[in-house]
Amino acid sequence: MEQTALMPDTAPAPAPRKGSELAEFTVNTGDLLRELSGLQRVVARKSTAPILANVHIQAASGALFLTASDTTLSLRSTCPAKVRKEGRLTLPAHKLHNYVRLLEDGDISMRLMDNNWVQIKNGRSHTRMTGLPPENFPSLPLFPAASAIKLDANAMRTLIAQTLFAVCVEESRYVFNGALLKVTPEGTALVATDGHRLAYAELAKAQTIAETRILIPKRALTELSSLLSASSAESIQFAQDDSTLYFGIGSRLLTSQKIAGMFPNYEAVLPQPLPHKAVVSRQELLFALQRVAQFSDERSNCVRIRLSSNEFKLASSSAETGEAEDILPTTFAGEPKAISFNSQYLLDFLKAVDCENVRLEFKDGESAGEFKPEESADKSYSYRYVVMPLRT
Repeated sequence: MEQTALMPDTAPAPAPRKGSELAEFTVNTGDLLRELSGLQRVVARKSTAPILANVHIQAASGALFLTASDTTLSLRSTCPAKVRKEGRLTLPAHKLHNYVRLLEDGDISMRLMDNNWVQIKNGRSHTRMTGLPPENFPSLPLFPAASAIKLDANAMRTLIAQTLFAVCVEESRYVFNGALLKVTPEGTALVATDGHRLAYAELAKAQTIAETRILIPKRALTELSSLLSASSAESIQFAQDDSTLYFGIGSRLLTSQKIAGMFPNYEAVLPQPLPHKAVVSRQELLFALQRVAQFSDERSNCVRIRLSSNEFKLASSSAETGEAEDILPTTFAGEPKAISFNSQYLLDFLKAVDCENVRLEFKDGESAGEFKPEESADKSYSYRYVVMPLRT
C-alpha cells in the first residue's frame, strides 16, 4: 500500500497563512457524508483535549484526507475533491456530520477563513462553523509499508465475527481486552477469551508469510469489522511497529495502540476429545434457547441441559418469572447426563455460526464443554468454542 493513498502528510504542516494559502475545496455531499459517518465511531466522545472532538481535513492532490483520533485509535480516509487551494482545517466531527447529512444532494464547498472559521455552502444553504487550529491535532505515525503483509479480508470478516463477542470487557484484565491474531505459513487464526469461555477460529490456507502473533484490542477489532462490512476489498494491508498496529482497507487506514502483555496459553485450554457428544439442529436450539432463557435467573442466565437417549432437554427457572422447558431431538445415546451453562454464552455461539447442526462435547457437569459446527460448507475453516459450566 502506498502512503499517499491514505494520508499525504501525517506530520504537522505549517499553520495556513492568511490569503492564498487558506484551504478551499468542493466535494460531493454524498462522498463527504460517507467518510464522516465512518469517522464518528472513532472520534473521542469525552476528552480533556477539545481538538480530539474534531475531524482533521487536509485538501491536497485532488482529494480530501480526513482523520479522526482519540489517541489510542485513529481512522484515516479519503474522498475525491476539487481542490482550489491546498491546506488543512479541523471542524467538530459530530456537528459537521449532522449538518452535512441534512444538506441537499450535490456539491458542498468549504473555505477556511481567518481565526479557523470555515465557510460552508451547498445550494441555498450557507453557514460558518468554528474550528480549531489544525496544528493542534495529534501527529499520527506513517504507515510502515515496507513491513506490511496481506491478510485475506473475507477470512478476517469470518474470524472476527466468530471471536469478537468472547473478548473480555473488564478493563482490569487488560491482557484479555483483545484477541490474539496468529498468522503462520499454514493459515490464520484468531483467539479470544474472557476467562469463562474461549473462541478459536482458524482458516487453514497456505501462505508465504513468517509467523506473527499480535494482540488486537477489542475496539480495534470492532472498528475493523465495521470497515470490512462496508468494503469490498479482497485483502487487508497489516503492519506494526513498536507501539502501533496498522490495518489498511482500501483507501482507509485504521491505527491502534498495542496491548502490553502476553496472551494466555490458550492451547492448554482447548480440551482433548471428550467422551460425551450430542448433535442438534442449530436453528432449533437457537429458538428453544431464546424461549427458555427468558425464565433464567437474571444474575447467572443459567440454562440446564439434560441429555438422555435421543433427547436434548433445556430448562430454566426463576422465582420472579417462572419456569420453562424445551425438548429437542439429538443423536445422544448414552446414560443420562446434565450440564448447565450461561445462556447468553450459548446464544453468542449459535448466532456466530452458519451451519445446519452443532455439536456439544463434554466430560461431566463440572468440566468445560465444547461447541462446534457439525459441518462446514468451507472445509478450510475450523471453529471451536469452549465454555465453562455453571455449578448449580
